[in-house]
Amino acid sequence: MPRWALVGCLLCVMIGCTAEEKLKKADGYYREGVANLDGNRQEAFVSFQKALQEDPGHRDAHYYVGHIYAVQGKYQLAEEQFRTVLRISPEYSEAHAYLGQVLTQQDRWQEAIRAYRRALSNPLYATPDVAWFNLGRALAHEGDMNGAAQAFEDALLVSPPNVPSGMVHLELGRAYYRLGYDAKAREMLTRVAELDKDGPYAAEAEKLLERLKH
Repeated sequence: MPRWALVGCLLCVMIGCTAEEKLKKADGYYREGVANLDGNRQEAFVSFQKALQEDPGHRDAHYYVGHIYAVQGKYQLAEEQFRTVLRISPEYSEAHAYLGQVLTQQDRWQEAIRAYRRALSNPLYATPDVAWFNLGRALAHEGDMNGAAQAFEDALLVSPPNVPSGMVHLELGRAYYRLGYDAKAREMLTRVAELDKDGPYAAEAEKLLERLKH
């Protein structure tokens, strides 16, 4: 093999090893960030940023940076991170759903509705009731009570649930109430009292039940 070819091969091997090492370091920083996420959010943020320095295409590091920004109320910065995630992984339903939440916080309800629907278009989405529930709330905000009721009904079909059942039943009862379906509203709101006895959802349900008596 000519010397120049040998040198070229060695360079390729070295570059490949360097790239692999950077990916491993990025994963290490990412795992470190996840481990610190609940106990020390600032340290977790620093770890995720280090992961992205090593691997700018690390999808999950971007996702958790977006999560931290969202928790801090920095919704535009969170949105940027989730959109980056979706450029890397367009079918990542959790990112579509989270994007919908930060869009609602910016009063961009129609965009949020599209984000929730995109999340739900993936049949492998592991927690679809989260998106169904948030979609229902967004549709209710926009005045589409039939669509909202259907979304809440679909959320209740997911088993095991990821959204508290009392919360979903309350919103469904509220939607039925606004649609004038008094019997259905009463059924759902009574169910809330059973599911969330002495809890905040039950208290809200009782208020609506009182209105239905008049």
